Amino acid sequence: MEYLGVSSAQNLQALSALLSNQQKEDDDEDDYKNVFPYAKMSPGNIGPPKKKDKEVPPVYVKENSKDVWSVDEVAEGPQYDDITDPRPQPEYEVMLKQSVGTEDVFLGLNRKDPSSMCCEAMLVKIKLPDSKASDVTLDVKEKFLDLRTPKYKLGLHLPHPVLHQEGKAQFFSEREELEVTLLMNRPLDAVNMP
Repeated sequence: MEYLGVSSAQNLQALSALLSNQQKEDDDEDDYKNVFPYAKMSPGNIGPPKKKDKEVPPVYVKENSKDVWSVDEVAEGPQYDDITDPRPQPEYEVMLKQSVGTEDVFLGLNRKDPSSMCCEAMLVKIKLPDSKASDVTLDVKEKFLDLRTPKYKLGLHLPHPVLHQEGKAQFFSEREELEVTLLMNRPLDAVNMP
């Protein structure tokens, strides 16, 4: 008994014809006329023929022919990286925050849960020993936080886009810690959360 699997060229050709919805004549001669050798037949040949588009997607269109990358392809923050700067990176912690009321905790009326999807803000705690509030230079972009002091530097790529104009920072001298609170920019929050 012969095994009739998908490994033979005739079976692959027949499967390709079935999936491509092409009508063929019932002649036996035409069935074997367009059989490809085994080396040319692959799973990619199954199905309707693929159309080759010669159009370049708009993402890869460059404004200037000498540009290597478009502005959208370059991540924020590499302009702040300086490998010759010997200042160490301070310890930091990124936490997500959400405003929760009693109706959320006890009754669950606003459908909030402890997941990160229900968080509205991001809190970045940065430990800056032997630093003062006047020494700190802070620059926040949509996806990047840049902090500079005479002793430390921090270039932090943020896990979520933020509304950089609406953030606030507070320096605690007794703990020598800077807390930066940033509101997250999620366009679908109005749809997902009431």
